[in-house]
Amino acid sequence: MRILIIENEINTANELKRILVDLDASNIIIAILDSVEESVKFLRGNDLPDLIFSDIQLADGMCFDIFREVPIKTPIIFCTSFDEYMLDAFKTNAVSYLLKPITKDSVRTAMEKYQTLKSVFESAAATLTIEKLGQQLKNNYKKSILVEQRESIIPLPVNDIAYIYLENTIVQIGTAKNHQYFISSTLDELERMLDPEVFYRANRQFIINKLSIVNVEKIFPRKLLAKLAVNTPESIVISKANASSFLRWLEGL
Repeated sequence: MRILIIENEINTANELKRILVDLDASNIIIAILDSVEESVKFLRGNDLPDLIFSDIQLADGMCFDIFREVPIKTPIIFCTSFDEYMLDAFKTNAVSYLLKPITKDSVRTAMEKYQTLKSVFESAAATLTIEKLGQQLKNNYKKSILVEQRESIIPLPVNDIAYIYLENTIVQIGTAKNHQYFISSTLDELERMLDPEVFYRANRQFIINKLSIVNVEKIFPRKLLAKLAVNTPESIVISKANASSFLRWLEGL
């Protein structure tokens, strides 16, 4: 079987590849891709695989963006860090899921489900399922998060967040009104909670809100400097490696 892996965590991708070959030596991994842009280019320029394993959140957008640009009937097994109770809201019989961290047993179960439901993907219903999943997933992002203010805990609407900043294991939220709050969640946890169409992980220290960006400056060598409408603890620099995906996100692609 020809299998395509779309996964931006290289360790997860390599482990998945190893498991798939262990389960069936006839499984051929035709490519490992890590972005929307790279995946669209590959699917447009190559024969379609028999099966796709795809992470949901990629560096430059959601995996659903790939399949909107390149409509396919190939079955997809999604990989996700979302808890099981969140998946229940949009689980269907059309696809399978792997909850991270991926294990050999979970891959085996997903492959068995794929074999059972294989005929489903021979119809246009697969494309409709992808659209439905994308919308359902979007509905699961946090609308507000709990932050600390002195001795109180208050709900903060995510639309009020201008940036989230990490310094020495302490996570601070800055709002559009220049208020600062502290939160016990990690930056990685918050990144998964927030809509990636609105919030971007600029680097190891910052998550920023698209609506708070005033301008972006080009700085040497081919890095970007994001300027927000509010004061930030330090400059927000996007690396050369992430500059292209950041601009795609900013443009809304």
